[in-house]
Amino acid sequence: MINNILENSAYWGIAVSVVGYGIGVILNKKLKTGIANPLLISIVFVIAVLLVFNIDYEKYRESSEILSWLLTPATVCLAVPLYEQIHLLKKNYKAVMGGIISGVFASLISVALFCLMFGLDKGIEISLLPKSITTAIGMSLADELGGIDTLAAAAIIVTGIVGNVMCRGVCKIFKITEPVAVGIAIGTSSHAVGTSKAFEIGEVEGAMSSLSIAVAGIITVAAIQIFA
Repeated sequence: MINNILENSAYWGIAVSVVGYGIGVILNKKLKTGIANPLLISIVFVIAVLLVFNIDYEKYRESSEILSWLLTPATVCLAVPLYEQIHLLKKNYKAVMGGIISGVFASLISVALFCLMFGLDKGIEISLLPKSITTAIGMSLADELGGIDTLAAAAIIVTGIVGNVMCRGVCKIFKITEPVAVGIAIGTSSHAVGTSKAFEIGEVEGAMSSLSIAVAGIITVAAIQIFA
């Protein structure tokens, strides 16, 4: 009965997603640990609901399509904090561009090498190549080049969550303390999900991470043609 109610409701997927994310936010505040990431918890919650009530994923995808439409404008909104820190960009533009370009090619080359090492076919490789850019760009790019858009989305989400959880620790291990460098590293490697953590670290880190999302996306779109 519950299964039928959910499937017949036009926007039940949005409700389930929002509830899952809300639970994640509450747990994150109480546990105060990177592992209790709201996005990760919401993913687990949605999967659990689909399995318990035996609901087909495509039905969930259709009912939550509006959330996907909001990805692009949400990403564009990240330009606001960048504008507020535009003086830092002008002052450090050479280092910023060098860091983003290096990060993009490090990501693409590492994916290509691992796919070659494990003998993965070209379709999977193309799907994994855009793992470090925002979902709105990565899914479309993978689909256009003959990859699997859902696999690309999964790779992007996992990359973002890992970056969100581990970015503080990695910066600490390698003694990266300069705010601009921290922001560029997080944004280039773990897109919007990592950027949310960058904003928690500091305003400059968040602004530079926001810049990295846009620039890394543009560079990846051009550079991925070489690998694809």
